[in-house]
Amino acid sequence: MRKIPAIILSACAATLALSACNQQDKESQPQVEQAPQVAPKPTDPSDKSAWKKYLVSVVTANMQGVKTNHPYMYFVPSGDDDATKSDRQNQLDNVKNVVARGVLPGNMMAFGGPDSKTTADLIVQAFADSQAGSFKDVVILFIGDPADLDAVKQAVAASGAEVRFVEAK
Repeated sequence: MRKIPAIILSACAATLALSACNQQDKESQPQVEQAPQVAPKPTDPSDKSAWKKYLVSVVTANMQGVKTNHPYMYFVPSGDDDATKSDRQNQLDNVKNVVARGVLPGNMMAFGGPDSKTTADLIVQAFADSQAGSFKDVVILFIGDPADLDAVKQAVAASGAEVRFVEAK
């Protein structure tokens, strides 16, 4: 009867010792970081949910150096109907307000949509009145066509933000 507590104590000690060894083995193994998977670019410009999923995956894959886990993400819809034009105007007003208030250093603003030119135009209009140096250490991610990149860079240059580009493909 007196041997049972000793046996239980020995078993617990052995279990703890073995589990500690196992933890050391796990810590000594190098951790392989996997790059986030980027969703394929949607082929239908009117499929907003697919576009938003695509943009989220691109933004997630390009968060290097950004200190926040919640970037400002803007989906710019394409189309010429009145509802879409209204959505774009609301988006532009929203972005202008954010630009006027400013964004804390270490944040990211990401822009993308089915029509690269429309997205670039929104960025250009939103940053037209930005204060010099007001976006220092902020990343502006433009997801679009290389032909529209120069206009975005010129519009954002005075603000001091870092412009990153990902070709939508």
